[in-house]
Amino acid sequence: MGLAPPEIATLYQAACLAELDALKPGNVHAHAAGHRMTVADFVASAAASAPALTQGGAGIGARVRDAVAATRAAVGQNTNLGILLLCAPLACAAERGSDLASVLAALDPADSAGVFAAIRLAGPGGLGRAGRHDVAAAAPDALLAAMAEAAPRDRIARAYGDGFADLFAVGLPALDSARRDGLDPVWCTTAVHLAYLTAFPDSHVARKHGANRAEAVRAQAAASLAGLDLRTRPVARLLALDRALKAAGINPGTSADFTVATLFCDALAGAGARLGTAGAGT
Repeated sequence: MGLAPPEIATLYQAACLAELDALKPGNVHAHAAGHRMTVADFVASAAASAPALTQGGAGIGARVRDAVAATRAAVGQNTNLGILLLCAPLACAAERGSDLASVLAALDPADSAGVFAAIRLAGPGGLGRAGRHDVAAAAPDALLAAMAEAAPRDRIARAYGDGFADLFAVGLPALDSARRDGLDPVWCTTAVHLAYLTAFPDSHVARKHGANRAEAVRAQAAASLAGLDLRTRPVARLLALDRALKAAGINPGTSADFTVATLFCDALAGAGARLGTAGAGT
C-alpha cells in the first residue's frame, strides 16, 4: 500500500524548505542568496512544482515535465530540475508502494520523452552537446540508456543507473550520523550537504567550469572544513567558504539537489514508504 499523493506533496515541500533553512556553502540558503536567485524563488518553486511532481498515477517523465513547466511559470527560471529528476522516482515509488529499483526498471518511452522535454524546457546551464542521446534530439525509447551515457559526467544521471547509490551511501548515512551526534534538523541538513560537497566533484560545477575545477572545489571544501564540528554551529566558518565560492561563481547545485532528495527520501521512509534498493535499505 502506497502513500497518498497529498501526503507525498507535503513531505516534498517540507524537504525543499528544510534544505533552504540550512547553511550550504555555495548555494542559496536562508543566510545568503546567490547566483541571481533568492530563497523566495525556491520557496515558490517548491509550491508550484509539488502538485505535478506528486500527481496520482503519473509516470516519472510526466511528473518531471509538468513540474518544470509549473516552475517556469512561477519563477521564470530553472531552479529545480535536478531536484525534480531525483525526487520524481522517489515520489512515484512511494505512491506505488514499490521500491526504487522496480520503478526505475519500469521506465518506458513516455518517461524518456517527458524527461527530455523537461530538460529542454529547464535549459540547465553548461549542458553542452552530446554525441548520442543529446537532449536537443528526439528522446530515445530507453531513458536508462541515455542516463548511462551521461552518467560519467552527471551524478543525477548516474543515480538512475545505480539505484540512487549516492543517496544510500553518502546522504542518508550522513543524516543518521548527524542525528546521533545530537544536531538539530537544520544542522543535520548542513551535514548532509557537506557530505555530498566533499564526497565527489559536483556535477553542476563540472558542467559550467570543467572537471578539474569541480575536483578543485571538492578539495577546497574538504580542506576548509577539516576538523569542523557542527555541534559548535560554525556559522562564520561556513559563511567564509560560502562567500569564497560565490565570489568565484561556483554553485555546487548537484550537492544541494541530492540534499533535498535525501531529506525527501528519509521523510517518505518515516511515513512508511519502502524505497530501499538491493543492499541499501531505508
